[in-house]
Amino acid sequence: MNISSTISVIIKLFLLLTPFFILSVFVTTCASLEPKAQKKLALRVATAVTVATVVIYLFGALIFQYLGISLDAFRIGAGLVLMLSGIDMVRGGDPPKARDIGEFASDPAVVPLAIPTTVGPGTIGTLLVMGQGAFEDPLRCIFEVCAIIIASVLVGVMLYFGRHLKQILKDKGLNILSKLTGMYIVALAAQIIFTGAGNMIAQAVAAMKG
Repeated sequence: MNISSTISVIIKLFLLLTPFFILSVFVTTCASLEPKAQKKLALRVATAVTVATVVIYLFGALIFQYLGISLDAFRIGAGLVLMLSGIDMVRGGDPPKARDIGEFASDPAVVPLAIPTTVGPGTIGTLLVMGQGAFEDPLRCIFEVCAIIIASVLVGVMLYFGRHLKQILKDKGLNILSKLTGMYIVALAAQIIFTGAGNMIAQAVAAMKG
């Protein structure tokens, strides 16, 4: 695997992580936080995304197999979380309070910002496919892991400077973008849920016929 192939993988993964989508969600979520707290949250999100993507790439298939969780079941669960998040954004729900960010149970860095907003079902599916046979080709595995890490870091850099982008968009532009993003989340969540449920039903029907 050469450098050009690695760059191609970086670009693909960067786009799969929906950087502009997560940026609008991130800015809305941490609107009540101080700039320093926003940057800390951005670093936590980037760390969570990096760890999640690398682990899924290397061990995703084994984890799902061991726990007995199918990708379609994950689609349904992730879709429900996205649906609730999207509805809250469309309704103009209040962002998390600063005092809640420090509490693990209320920390949005891992859920929902890293998973499933950034590392969604589509990204997970792609990583699972990419990870097939990765250990059989160590050089390819190293290149792709590096590409995954770089793509995740690039998303973190965008979030880190999210405050400056907010100043460019202004409150009105950010409000419109947030509501449009919320509508997109709801539509995407519905599609994810229907896809997961449809695949599970198709598998059940095929098993009955078999």
